[in-house]
Amino acid sequence: MQDITDGVARFQRDVFPAKKELFAHLATHHTPDTLFISCSDARVVPELITGTEPGDLFVVRTAGNLVPAHTPGADGIAASIEYAVAALNVRDIIVCGHSACGAMTALAEGHDLTGAPAVASWLRHADSSLARTAADGDVPALVRENVLAQLANLATHPSVARALNEHKVALHGWVYDIPTGRIDDLTASDRATSDRTASNRTTSDRTASNLTPPDRAASDDRTSAAIAA
Repeated sequence: MQDITDGVARFQRDVFPAKKELFAHLATHHTPDTLFISCSDARVVPELITGTEPGDLFVVRTAGNLVPAHTPGADGIAASIEYAVAALNVRDIIVCGHSACGAMTALAEGHDLTGAPAVASWLRHADSSLARTAADGDVPALVRENVLAQLANLATHPSVARALNEHKVALHGWVYDIPTGRIDDLTASDRATSDRTASNRTTSDRTASNLTPPDRAASDDRTSAAIAA
């Protein structure tokens, strides 16, 4: 605990004065642009990984970065997601898994969780992730599949589904590799495909508008001339 209290003292002595204007602004403004959902693992520090400042990220942390699919009734995770999307209007949502995840390791390797019934119950939210992983014991593969499964669960939340439909929010799936610091963006190819589709659609619309049939153009010219006369 002494390390923690020493850290608070350093923050008040060195960090806070250097960022005094930022904290003064944050006292009356809360406008994060990203909802960051990560594992509770102490080795994963969202602000450090992303190089962001206080106020930039709205962070939700759960064991295994699990996001239960939407169900009737309130819970803390659903409420946080809804608040971030509907009230704070975040533009991006990141689900970030990580290497050597304890939750995913327990599932992939079939650990006995009888002594941790709450953990065992919680990890049932990763059943679909486990089903999508081809090989038993493949922790890295399960970590990746779990991120994708949680993105699918996110889309079942009404606020997220609505924002996606209105193109107001984008979903991102990351895997953070602890020993190298590398981030693997699992959804980069999906966004590139979406961007190309949107670009092609825009180009097609422009082309169609420029290809007025000659007879139609002549008819329009005659009509305009008759009206002018």
